[in-house]
Amino acid sequence: MAESRFVLQFDVSEIPRLAARYVVDDQGVDDEALRAGREISSGSYSRDSLQVIFRWKTGGRGISRLHRNTDEEIADALQLAVRAAADRSAVAVLCGLNGVEVPVASAILTAINPERFTTIDFRALESLGITDRQAYYTIDFFIDCLQFCRGLASQCRVGLRTLDRALWQWSKEKTKGKR
Repeated sequence: MAESRFVLQFDVSEIPRLAARYVVDDQGVDDEALRAGREISSGSYSRDSLQVIFRWKTGGRGISRLHRNTDEEIADALQLAVRAAADRSAVAVLCGLNGVEVPVASAILTAINPERFTTIDFRALESLGITDRQAYYTIDFFIDCLQFCRGLASQCRVGLRTLDRALWQWSKEKTKGKR
């Protein structure tokens, strides 16, 4: 078995407790993004739903780039991502939209299908021992990280969204000096 480049920075037994402490700064934003993702997965491929998820991931930074896409391009990309059998295809089609790179694509996919996907960002990567923030901008890197997280979630008998929240929370607490 090949050695993984990802190394969880805390004990796996902490996952449920960290996930339970997960709180986003704007109450309800997490729920709104997941609701928008359910709307997309149900066939409503709207700009509005995409913008809710985009704001959740970016805090609204760069949304003007998202406005460069037509409604038809957005609907087409979302529909193709939802229907994609391969993870790589789902990420790649979303990265074809203006303003969407791998981290945002991962958030869109997570909101659409939190049992299949997880987000990738500097917080999650810090929790997995990755300090090169540019590394996660490639689709290959995301696929490797996703596979690692799926294995870890399965091993720990938690959902990907629970793991995602734990990774984010650990990094947030470390940043605030609570660890």
